Amino acid sequence: MPDVVVVGAGHNGLVAACYLARAGLDVLVVEQADRAGGGSRTDELVPGYRFDTHSVAHNIINMTDIPDELDLAAAGLDYREMDPFAVSVGADGRIVRFARSVDATVASIAEVSPADADAYAEFMRLALPLVRVAVSGVQSGASPARVRRIARAQIAGGITTLLRYRGPVNVARELLAPYQRILEHRLASDVTRAPVAAFAAHASASPATPGSAFFALWQAAYHLYGQWHARGGAQGLVDALLRRLDSLGGGVRTAAPVVRIDRAPDGRVAGVTLAGGEAVRAPVVVTAIDPRVALLALLDPPLTGPVADELRATSRGNAVQMVVHLAVDRLPAYPGARAGDHAGLQSYVDSLDDLVHGFAAAEDRRLPPDPVPVYGFTPSALDDGLAPPGRHTLYLACPCAPSAVEGGWSASAEAFAERMIDALEARAPGFRSTVVGRAVRTPETMAAELAWPDAHPMHLDMSLDQLAFLRPTRALAGHATPVRGLFISGAGTAPVGGIAGSPGRAAAKAVLARHGMPRRPSA
Repeated sequence: MPDVVVVGAGHNGLVAACYLARAGLDVLVVEQADRAGGGSRTDELVPGYRFDTHSVAHNIINMTDIPDELDLAAAGLDYREMDPFAVSVGADGRIVRFARSVDATVASIAEVSPADADAYAEFMRLALPLVRVAVSGVQSGASPARVRRIARAQIAGGITTLLRYRGPVNVARELLAPYQRILEHRLASDVTRAPVAAFAAHASASPATPGSAFFALWQAAYHLYGQWHARGGAQGLVDALLRRLDSLGGGVRTAAPVVRIDRAPDGRVAGVTLAGGEAVRAPVVVTAIDPRVALLALLDPPLTGPVADELRATSRGNAVQMVVHLAVDRLPAYPGARAGDHAGLQSYVDSLDDLVHGFAAAEDRRLPPDPVPVYGFTPSALDDGLAPPGRHTLYLACPCAPSAVEGGWSASAEAFAERMIDALEARAPGFRSTVVGRAVRTPETMAAELAWPDAHPMHLDMSLDQLAFLRPTRALAGHATPVRGLFISGAGTAPVGGIAGSPGRAAAKAVLARHGMPRRPSA
């Protein structure tokens, strides 16, 4: 019998398992899919071409010391920086490059619009100290020494933030605003508003949503910490975690869906039951899946009372991603492109309003109107092992596709994929002739393959009332639950969604600190 069963072999589940195994516990991870990885999988969707099925760029985990603590580099993890981390390719042919260096970015913007360049420089001057403070929030489960360093940085950054915003009232007003308002206030035109919004939309939040301002301010994080591609695709992170877990004595079972989280007669957790009826007994269970599914559907009997009621009241919207993976015989030929322009995100959003309208349509169960907000990544430009020699992969995404759409996705998918490709064709004439294969991943596909309710990659919206110490709820933000021995992790838990690893580490630390079970000697 293992000491701990972890439900879900996405990156957070594997991070939690590694920390628990490192503490000397016998850990088993069970995963419903036929492969580990969750939203960080890289699959051969077109023969000879390997694509990141969902996550394609890693940022938050590289703000933490998790890769160093678990020595993932020695387990094969090799991150390559995307610099520039984003390039805005306009339908009118203008190109603006967002480099790791703020100064280089401002210089690129100035080539198109000096007014936008000045405004962007001031926007970053305000945002950088605020983001430095906020980044401390992704360090859940950090070591005591790291916590002390974070505290010192918070004090310094907080003082700088207050001075630059001229007081706490102005800071609060900024954070409570929709990011549409922040971008219209802080930036001069769509030259910069549109591409910044394209990155902010990764949070699955409309620019018009109150309290979403921080998703635009997060632009400063890319200058501070960069954007990163794992060699071999997003799967490179997962494979390194699997190797590290194996070296620590932990195990993983795939194609093992959990149908029930069992309780003992005294109410504490007793283990899990898999499809087919096999019972896996353990005194501790850590779920790294949607917390609502874990506690309100799988737990038997389900959680009840005020904690359950609060969890049941959490929300997620209808706007998610639609992804088209394209195998091509050359990189998109943007007129005026320079070396490096294919390194990071390539934004095909010309107007902030296009995103506003796209999200509004998605919430109304409709497809976004033309022009469809779209962005692309070409990971093979950094990693030639993803495609045959001389060929490339392109990840094309719409961040405001409806999870549920009128008429169903089977009737809409191919036509909508063509409309997404239209956005690229308008910027790289002749692009369609370079396509040699494609795979369309609708929200329905993602929901079915990844067991993501409503295809929401974060499980829950990343709204102000569902972030940090409020994620998924105030009562559950510490990762422990009212059921003794049962803990939660994953993208829907504190502090944040995305490729962070912090929810996994924090859940493991909660097990070790709060459960009080005897530890086995480390190997």
